[in-house]
Amino acid sequence: MHGTESLGLAAPGATTTVLTDGVVKLRPLQAHDAAPLFEAISESLPQLCAWLTWCRPDHALDDCIGFILQSQADWQKGDQFNFGIFDAQTGQLLGSVALNQVNRPHNYANLGYWVRTSKAGQGIATASVKLIARFGFERLRFTRLEIIVPVGNRPSQRTALKVGAFLEGSLRHRLVLSGQLHDASLYSLLPADFR
Repeated sequence: MHGTESLGLAAPGATTTVLTDGVVKLRPLQAHDAAPLFEAISESLPQLCAWLTWCRPDHALDDCIGFILQSQADWQKGDQFNFGIFDAQTGQLLGSVALNQVNRPHNYANLGYWVRTSKAGQGIATASVKLIARFGFERLRFTRLEIIVPVGNRPSQRTALKVGAFLEGSLRHRLVLSGQLHDASLYSLLPADFR
């Protein structure tokens, strides 16, 4: 696996996983991450709410606490795998990346990501997507990962292309953002894309 991974991951449901390339560090969010997560989201609300289905203008600290608790439960069940993105040197929370909408009968998952506004454009999303994709293929044994990006979200589209994702096409009215239907681009990653 590219980077390092802490030992102790006995099963996909364990939450001791740490992935790093020396620049970014991914790890499951813990209770003490709620305030830094809220700070990162608050800084980035206009950008996040424009493109992400979970974002609301009144996002609160309690929402972050609930998200972390739900993420921990979902990880244990193998339903989704959320990681905080941290600066490997300073420990600052930079965003999050996840494998969610897991479909085990067909062995694929959705890959989603966001980076706080003040750190956008620095390669953080690209590095994080590469790390979690390898984790998804090598540890969780997925055979396909999908990245679904609203058509107007150019930065996320660039990230998908930078990691080598294949643009499969456009999905009409695939997402509802702020009550409005949006078309989305579908990108895919396969294990062979990382060999």
